Amino acid sequence: MRSPRPWISWCTAVSTGALMLAVPTTAEAGPAPAVTEAAHAVEVHVPRSATAPGYTVSVAKDDLRITTSRAGRTVLRGSGGDTGTLRFAAGGTWQHATKVTGWSWREGTLRITAATTAPGTTAELRLTPDADRYALAWDVRGATAERLGLTYDLGSAGHWYGHGETATPQGGPGVDQPWPLERGTVRDKAFGPASYAMIDPFWYTSSAVGLWVDTGEVMDVGLNDGGDGLGRFVVQHGGTYRATVFVEDTPLEVYRDYVGIVGKPAKSDSTYRQFSEPLWNSWAQFYTKVDQAKLLDYAEKLRANGEPGHTIQLDDKWESHYGNLTFDAKTFPDPKAMSDRIHDLGFDFGVWVTLWVNLDSANYQYAVDHGYLLADRADPAKPCRVTWWNGEAGIIDLANPAAKSWYENNLRQLMAKYRIDGFKFDTRFFDDRCAPSGGKQRSDYQRLGAEMADQFDLQGAGIRVHWTPEAHRSGMTIRQEDKGTGWNSVKASVTQNLAISTVGYPFVETDMIGGSLSDPPPSKEVLIRWAQSAALMPLMYSSTSPVDTWDVTTGKHVVYDQETIDRYRAAVKTHQRLAPYLWDQVQSTLKTGDPIMRPLFFDFPEDQRTYTVDDEWMLGPAVLAAPQLTAGTSRDVVLPRGLWFDVTKKRIVGGGTTLTGYATPLGVTPAFVNLLAPGADKALRALST
Repeated sequence: MRSPRPWISWCTAVSTGALMLAVPTTAEAGPAPAVTEAAHAVEVHVPRSATAPGYTVSVAKDDLRITTSRAGRTVLRGSGGDTGTLRFAAGGTWQHATKVTGWSWREGTLRITAATTAPGTTAELRLTPDADRYALAWDVRGATAERLGLTYDLGSAGHWYGHGETATPQGGPGVDQPWPLERGTVRDKAFGPASYAMIDPFWYTSSAVGLWVDTGEVMDVGLNDGGDGLGRFVVQHGGTYRATVFVEDTPLEVYRDYVGIVGKPAKSDSTYRQFSEPLWNSWAQFYTKVDQAKLLDYAEKLRANGEPGHTIQLDDKWESHYGNLTFDAKTFPDPKAMSDRIHDLGFDFGVWVTLWVNLDSANYQYAVDHGYLLADRADPAKPCRVTWWNGEAGIIDLANPAAKSWYENNLRQLMAKYRIDGFKFDTRFFDDRCAPSGGKQRSDYQRLGAEMADQFDLQGAGIRVHWTPEAHRSGMTIRQEDKGTGWNSVKASVTQNLAISTVGYPFVETDMIGGSLSDPPPSKEVLIRWAQSAALMPLMYSSTSPVDTWDVTTGKHVVYDQETIDRYRAAVKTHQRLAPYLWDQVQSTLKTGDPIMRPLFFDFPEDQRTYTVDDEWMLGPAVLAAPQLTAGTSRDVVLPRGLWFDVTKKRIVGGGTTLTGYATPLGVTPAFVNLLAPGADKALRALST
């Protein structure tokens, strides 16, 4: 993040052919911005400095289209014509700003008033420039607006990234995550702090601009919705729309600007061992058809077949009723003995938990009687009831200190009684059908959830908190939404990690290796390729056993062959050998905030080929991963500039080239070490074995 430079005073000057307003230059502030009025636009000019590229923002007089340029080249342009850059809904009808009716430059802010398509209604825009960004705020005067939005021409900025997990017509985020975003279609009408999806209101582009919408409200976001080539960023309120546009030389610098606002991890929630070995969770293996005998058999077979792992985690359907936090005695007759045996095998033991308390549980009425549940938004005198995949429930109100303490004490008693080492927290901490309490906002519940969960070992299963600085700074591992079990999900697991890690959550993992979503078990090839891919990511999150599993669609037992066991184990061993290198990257991230798993163009922004590569990534500065993510046995590999060691073929390869038809039989996972990068020695030792 570059240091902000406040513009502290202003004066007027005359420039040939235009009126110019400028701020006096000071040694501390650096070059000052200037405002000019030409025939068709009002423009803000921010000169290049030693630490920032300089840019111009042009506001068209006829339709208030906002265009950002750097070094004479457009890097972001608002929509014009009937769409309009500044859009609002009033009386259920969409309107937009049109002709500029007045402007002024005062105390470092450009203020523009404009007519709109709604009679008697005006829009006021306030644009405040800084060295590497500008703040943008606008609102409607003369009418009550219900929604406000910015609309951009996606193509003007090149390729688009960010957002986090995407809702798409092709099944995202479960089986689809477009990369870059404009190559697919994204439409999320409930894009907000209460979403289950891992999302942040931040987008960045290949032209090295970024957009951050500063809101705690729900948004309606569309990117190339219906193939229109537009980015629509609508806030579902009618107050003041606040956003920041970053202007930099590279996408990585834009990312760093954003992290400079929301914060970087203060620590790593996951331990060295959790970065080194996989977590084994029961969900995709058994779904809700789990019991004590099955879980112990699962653990015994993993250990007998030499599959490393730090934890056996019991997922959904261990409770007598959801929210009771007590084991079902029919399916788990002796949970303490089960826990002891899992520990004897060398694993930690964990369980799945949620803040959602079903109406048929004993704890529900207790929570109602003590006022521990979120209230209903429509009728705050009643507890909020939400329908989810396991029935109807209330939600523990974390903003109520007594409710929070009660829930945490229940967890601690569970840990003490059954020798439980940690938890997988699932579902959301808030629902939009409920009312925040104590003056809190939706986003506050993300903070409260992060603070509550941070007291417990999440065992590498991670959590899904977002949108707030506390979520960024917590250093928690982030897991993806459930994936399917086919090749499309293997691919989506990669691009989704890239999306999550580059909106400020660097400790990422895919959904359970092999997928879930109540699909038939993954094929041998999908399971192996997914494990090989995950081995070159920060953490490994496993469920489907390479020994055997259950087909939830038929109820039949599925047995994999010895090659599956061996290939899966080999992938885990690779990840284990990478642990010293990975742990170095964790420490680096704690200092810089930079993601560990990142797109090639973060490291090689000058290579235009890298901006559309969706099946390779950098793991720290030294490792380029290019695993096979489809059913084929060969692939092309884009190698940026540099001197690379080809791990598979034990050769040195010059960069700036594409290796076409690179052979990838089932035992080969293409990976390359940048010999000139920090950490190359540890990466070579790990991958050359």
